[in-house]
Amino acid sequence: MPAPADEFFLDTRRVRAAFDAAAATFDSAAAVHTEIRARLLERLDLVRIDPAVVVDLGAGTGHATRALQGRYSRAQVIALDVSPAMLHQARRQQRLLRRFQRVAGDAQRLPLRDGSADLVFSNLMLQWCDNPDDVFRETRRVLRTGGLLTFTSLGPDSLRELRAAWTTIDTRTHVHRFIDMHDLGDALLRAGFAEPVMDTERLTVTYAGLDPLLAELRRSGSTNLALGRRRGLTGAAAGKRFRQAYEAARGESAWSLTLEVIYGHAWGTAAGRKLREPQSEAVVPLQQIGRRHSTDIK
Repeated sequence: MPAPADEFFLDTRRVRAAFDAAAATFDSAAAVHTEIRARLLERLDLVRIDPAVVVDLGAGTGHATRALQGRYSRAQVIALDVSPAMLHQARRQQRLLRRFQRVAGDAQRLPLRDGSADLVFSNLMLQWCDNPDDVFRETRRVLRTGGLLTFTSLGPDSLRELRAAWTTIDTRTHVHRFIDMHDLGDALLRAGFAEPVMDTERLTVTYAGLDPLLAELRRSGSTNLALGRRRGLTGAAAGKRFRQAYEAARGESAWSLTLEVIYGHAWGTAAGRKLREPQSEAVVPLQQIGRRHSTDIK
């Protein structure tokens, strides 16, 4: 008999429905997703790999899929996502003469053959899966010997401002549980991956106010789907107290959200190839990374 679900349990069906609903607005609210995707793609410069088959796991609207297709021009590239509506939007990233496959499927039960991929790329998908062990076991299964998994996820310091404000209101679950970098590294080893390299950085994203902040989360599908969430609409009084708590905590500073971004790389073989290891932690506010990476999202 399976263990009973806890308050942080994420039902794949609810995750699928949330991203189906957000598919049409996702790209307009994906500045953070875009920034982290670019950083993960840049890390592939550190790796010597010539994949025949690449899987973009949690492909969403297909921007990373298109970039991977451009990077590995001879590879077959597959966009795989739990949300059919997101994959429908991904058709816009197709090139006229070179198209990628779009496959709907659950990362915890991949619809791919054993040993069928050389590279699995996954940007900000893992935190939407209830059990990362299942994801890593499935990813290891579909990777060929010597294949590479590279991914990002959110760590436990993410959205701390939202979490702190809600704890002044009630004891319900308002923010998802995010898994620690070291626990994810252990899960990679349990799944049979070799030489995992893990590191983190913290990004601070600022907004013009609380309403734009919450609207971006909603338009990108990043809503509270945990089993322990409050059912139904939040009452006006509770919503007002939440705003007051957030306002009091920020003081004179900007409306901001903290994101702890976890980067992971691991090889699908006991004789894997090492990557150049980055620092164990890098604190990089978005305002320090130039014009292309604006920190103000309005």
